[in-house]
Amino acid sequence: MDPEQAGQRADAAAPPPPVVRVASSLFLGSARAAAAPEPLARAGVTLVDPFTDYGSSLTVTLPPELQAHQPFQVILRYTSTDAPAIWWLDPELTYGSAKPFVFTQGHSVCNRSFFPCFDTPAVKCTYSAVVKAPSGVQVLMSATQSTYVEEEGVYRFHMEHPVPAYLVALVAGDLQPADIGPRSRVWAEPCLLPTATSKLSGAVEQWLSAAERLYGPYLWGRYDIVFLPPSFPIVAMENPCLTFIISSILESDEFLVIDVIHEVAHSWFGNAVTNATWEEMWLSEGLATYAQRRITTETHGAAFTCLETAFRLDALHRQMKLLGEDSPVSKLQVKLEPGVNPSHLMNLFTYEKGYCFVYYLSQLCGDPQRFDDFLRAYVEKYKFTSVVAQDLLDSFLAFFPELKEQSVDCRAVPERALETVQRAWGRIQEQREVWLRAG
Repeated sequence: MDPEQAGQRADAAAPPPPVVRVASSLFLGSARAAAAPEPLARAGVTLVDPFTDYGSSLTVTLPPELQAHQPFQVILRYTSTDAPAIWWLDPELTYGSAKPFVFTQGHSVCNRSFFPCFDTPAVKCTYSAVVKAPSGVQVLMSATQSTYVEEEGVYRFHMEHPVPAYLVALVAGDLQPADIGPRSRVWAEPCLLPTATSKLSGAVEQWLSAAERLYGPYLWGRYDIVFLPPSFPIVAMENPCLTFIISSILESDEFLVIDVIHEVAHSWFGNAVTNATWEEMWLSEGLATYAQRRITTETHGAAFTCLETAFRLDALHRQMKLLGEDSPVSKLQVKLEPGVNPSHLMNLFTYEKGYCFVYYLSQLCGDPQRFDDFLRAYVEKYKFTSVVAQDLLDSFLAFFPELKEQSVDCRAVPERALETVQRAWGRIQEQREVWLRAG
């Protein structure tokens, strides 16, 4: 995919049906399709009326001469302006004020304005990209392979594992690297690089190793981090191989640790195994939050994890009291009404109520280590696919058959989780008082 071209290879049916994609803020120039390796023929393109205010259905009519099960490719040429996925920054909006900067943010459904795609987490695919940039501008993507041809000013990227559309990410600007571990480096503007390096050197490898002990091998090769200007619209994004993080988080050691470890956890829960529908985002965020806290327990101790968990669950408890338990917003599995942007469904409940349910499952089995073994098996079974909640529950009961006859009451799960953490924190406070009195 070059900046103005997107392609797809597939097998044809007989007769070949149209190819349907989702697009937003894209101006289409042409479409061509053919059976490989035949020359591409012009294909019909229909951009129907928008089905929401953030997307349209793009239909490509295939040439009739395509045979059943015959590989073919479709090439779309397009340009984009005012795309919500792509953020263009003047030099003055960066820390160094030296060069322009651009980054993408695809979650949840913004990448349809970056390239035409099956913009649903249920569909995963590999991708390749070719990006041309001015001299002195570093380009990075969420890809497992990258090369740079200096005489052409061209970067080539390839993601060898299937990912959903929202995990395709690009950043370009005045970025410099520094290694912080055997498979990790940070990228940042030159003025930020020393701080980023000093805060994360050696730590990311420690967190990755802890996660691997719990949930199995890290599947993505490298784990790099790029620090973005303050206009980055969220705190962090778990793009495979290249986590995006807002630079202002460098001012807080605690938040930096928690957020980076959360994105590390997404490498297993969210990136490798993805929620198939936006209505079940807790499958990504709830499991990642649980894994994050297991990792921090291993690397920073139970007290650190208890304090962070108690703070977040107390906020959840107060929010539930404010909205009421029957509020549609507070449901673990939300209803995505037609025309509603999935990004609007992301809230505290996605993370913390999801965490509470996963924590509840771990309590049912009675042994955190056995539950870690289950999650490792779950990732191994479903890696590089998308799942629904029933897949998780079926796998859980298959791993713990003794629990099949046990009833599950989810209504009091958040309160039970909060009470458990509060008891643990109370014990830590008691130990602290004993230590202080002992001088």
